[in-house]
Amino acid sequence: MRALLAVLLSLVAPFALAHKPSDSYLALRAEGAQVAGQWDIALRDLDFAVGLDDNGDGNITWGEVKAHHADITAYALARLRLRSGGADCPADATEHLIDDHSDGAYAVIRFAAACAGEIRILEINYSLFADLDPQHKGLLRLEHGEGTRTAIFSPERATQKFKLAEFSVLAQFLDYGREGVWHIWIGFDHILFLLSLLLPAVLVLRDARWEAIGKFRPAFWDVFKIVTSFTVAHSITLSLAALSVISLPSRLVESGIAMSVVLAALNNVFPLVKERRWVVAFAFGLIHGFGFASVLKDLGLPQGTLLLALVGFNLGVEAGQLAIVSAFLPAAYRLRAGWLYRRLVFVGGSWVIAAIAGIWLIERAFNLKLISP
Repeated sequence: MRALLAVLLSLVAPFALAHKPSDSYLALRAEGAQVAGQWDIALRDLDFAVGLDDNGDGNITWGEVKAHHADITAYALARLRLRSGGADCPADATEHLIDDHSDGAYAVIRFAAACAGEIRILEINYSLFADLDPQHKGLLRLEHGEGTRTAIFSPERATQKFKLAEFSVLAQFLDYGREGVWHIWIGFDHILFLLSLLLPAVLVLRDARWEAIGKFRPAFWDVFKIVTSFTVAHSITLSLAALSVISLPSRLVESGIAMSVVLAALNNVFPLVKERRWVVAFAFGLIHGFGFASVLKDLGLPQGTLLLALVGFNLGVEAGQLAIVSAFLPAAYRLRAGWLYRRLVFVGGSWVIAAIAGIWLIERAFNLKLISP
């Protein structure tokens, strides 16, 4: 039981503080000793950090943003450190704009940084909102010559180094794969949805009661069908959305993902879909694919890199997903017959997941923040 609880706690611990995703988009181009940058930061996040809504009417105007340009610049650039050759590359803002992303209005800071000599290894330290939101991520697109690399910054991965001379197709592919793994591991809503479908895999419903399954083989194939269906579904919509064939509003997608988690968890307690849960995984996986695609799409990757990004990122997501399944299934099967699993982990865990996802649903549907980090 301790092994399974350790897996569950490690996965669920951060969820209680999770809310509508907070991301910024950092685009850098390094040439010689110079770095040109553009940083898109959500106005709602900046308002929380530095206070932009001066009249308190809930509507941030261009005039209010313009009045706080100095505050925005000071706050943001103090939390971005560029280094090359062991020395800092000081950055100065050159222009302020406003842009619309899929999830709202963003302040755009264009800046330039000068290093002491030609940049061979660029070290980036990113700490934006680290003290305010542990779930915030910074999505980096770094260009050098004909190459493009990506990375995701978080409090756990605040400092990263990039060897500019090693930009290659293979390096880019591995970058996208690594980010896919990382994205599923910090994609708490995706993990909770997957866990909701995995929890009953080691049980069987007889006479309205959940009982331990007899052999491992049926549990394995049940999980295989669920994971495969989820993979196929989100791969379809990930590709369509990233290629701009289909586009859905961010709030609708994020709300739909939260709803899928609520329904999948409640189905464990009040089973309506008793068999073929792989159909549920496929149906809701289509929605989750749009969530995965938002990371690639908002990075603004060049068209020549997009196919590589799709394949690498998707394979990374699958690798991260399989790691979660490999950790969960053996422990769940070993403990399936005990009341602690059936009552505490299965029923109790499903209620907890439904409650957390219910809060997400309200936050995302109505653009609220009910849980503050």
